[in-house]
Formats: sequence, structure tokens, C-alpha cells
Amino acid sequence: QVQLVESGGGLVQPGGSLRLSCTASGSIRSISGMGWYRQPPGKQRELVAAITSRGSTNYADSVKGRFAISRDNAKNTVYLQMNSLKPEDTAVYYCHAEVVPVWGPSFASWGQGTQVTVSS
Repeated sequence: QVQLVESGGGLVQPGGSLRLSCTASGSIRSISGMGWYRQPPGKQRELVAAITSRGSTNYADSVKGRFAISRDNAKNTVYLQMNSLKPEDTAVYYCHAEVVPVWGPSFASWGQGTQVTVSS
């Protein structure tokens, strides 16, 4: 069994910063891609940022220059540093990982989501 546990969400004023963390635990052999998605109220889930096991990154155009994704492979943890936050960044943020378990082929694992609200 594999779990992804997120932390770091909350309420922040426009222009502020937050750092999200997500740690994978369980019977993990390795993790390839990791990333963050978000789902604004009334909208579909969208990719925010992704990072490969070698550190290559990809960002949604709306967050380029403001958000930074990183990971610690030894800790099975991915981070999302969010700066210059805007009200339109308000959403539930979900962690995603392509996990290779000890017992079989890889599969997509999701966290439970953490709320980020940007408001004055």
C-alpha cells in the first residue's frame, strides 16, 4: 500500500507565499514523475508543475516565474514553492506520483488534496 500525504496549504494574502510538501510512504521501490495539480472551484483539475526523477521540470504557463517545484528523492518528497500568489491560484492542490511498488508495475498515486486560498 502506498500513501501520499500533503501539507502546507492555507489562507494567504495576494502577493504572499506558501510552500506545499508531499511525502510518499509505503512499499515503494522507486518513484518516477512527481507533480502538483490543482482544481479551482467549479473547474476541472489542471497540471500546475511536474518534475522527473532526474530533476527536469515542467510548469503551467499561468505559474511560470512564480512557482518552483523540487523533490528530495531520498525522502520520497516533492515540494511546491508558491510566490506572488494571486486570487486565481485559489484551489485544492493535489500531489501526484508515478510509483513503482515492490510488488508490481507502476501506478499513479494521488494525495488527498490541500486547500490553498488567496484572499485579502
